[in-house]
Amino acid sequence: MTRDRKPAEHQIHRKSSDGSSPGVFALEAAGLLWLDEGPVRCAPVHDVGADFLELGRIGSAQPTPEAARSFGRALAQTHDLGAEAFGAAPPVPAASSQWTRPAPEEGWRSGWFGPLEQPIEVSLEPTDSWGAFYGGQRLRPMLERLRSRGVTDSELEDIERTTEAIEAGRFDDGDRPARIHGDLWAGNLMWDDQGAVLIDPAAHGDHREQDLAFLSIFGAPHLEEILAGYQEAHPLRDGWQERTGLHQLFVLIAHAVLFDPPRGGSYLGAADRAARSALELL
Repeated sequence: MTRDRKPAEHQIHRKSSDGSSPGVFALEAAGLLWLDEGPVRCAPVHDVGADFLELGRIGSAQPTPEAARSFGRALAQTHDLGAEAFGAAPPVPAASSQWTRPAPEEGWRSGWFGPLEQPIEVSLEPTDSWGAFYGGQRLRPMLERLRSRGVTDSELEDIERTTEAIEAGRFDDGDRPARIHGDLWAGNLMWDDQGAVLIDPAAHGDHREQDLAFLSIFGAPHLEEILAGYQEAHPLRDGWQERTGLHQLFVLIAHAVLFDPPRGGSYLGAADRAARSALELL
């Protein structure tokens, strides 16, 4: 994104971190621009460098049912833009004299998930099969992180069985990769007087039900209206509600890695319940 003139300082939100992983801000900016190609609104990118990202400041307003339904439609249409493959990263934006971004010319093969202070590196390797990507590249490395923290194989039994079934393609449904936000909990969904605005993406190609499952974890305002709007623009496959746990599994395990005490906690328990709900579908 290029602009003729940089906004006034009071209109800029600057994110910075001296110890951030190389490229984390450039990838976030690329994700915002990629998602912004659709009708869903995203925080405007003004500048990005090795240790900072400057975004347009977003106003604040109470979300309405009408705005929520409109967002649901826009999200579905943005998903419909698709991605090169499951796991594919956003493309590197075209060069701009206003950007000092450190982006790899060949694109990204790994990204980050979680808070800026302690992000988890995750794979962005393009993959033809959703199950191979989700099971092998997202869930499997997280399970190894849990084991390294002392979580036992017996505690991970149902999650392991679910991961194996995912890797084997037993949940693949033929859907093409969607262009998803990738960390769409309610805190990354802002509202101003024009409606919804997305921030802090972990954007990549994935199953469209991922974003919807993330929205329901911590509760989004007017969630039923968001889902109704989504269905108007792109009706979901039958049984999508029963697959919510399947699509929440990664974020729950990631939260267990980030926030649970050693040897497990509430997020691991939630992940185990999500895994069992997925196994019941087989």
